[in-house]
Amino acid sequence: MADTIETLQRKMEEAARALDFEEARRCRDRINLMRGGATPAQAEQADLAGLERQQPGAMGLGTSQQRMTPPPGWRPPPKPDPMTTGRGRPRKS
Repeated sequence: MADTIETLQRKMEEAARALDFEEARRCRDRINLMRGGATPAQAEQADLAGLERQQPGAMGLGTSQQRMTPPPGWRPPPKPDPMTTGRGRPRKS
């Protein structure tokens, strides 16, 4: 059954009153998906299990920024040798 935003909002409020915060969170996430342009069927089928929201201000300034994690197996490129940087061939006059 595809719910509308209004019915999902009512379900979310009822779940919050019943202290079922997990169900309220699921309803909130589906509402946000539908407001973002997803159809009710797409919002119902979306996998929201891995979605984790950051806790702003947990450790001070800058903690609300996303952290980039490199893909598995990625290694940073080697750093240039400072003794050879900028030492090309001598110029001819």
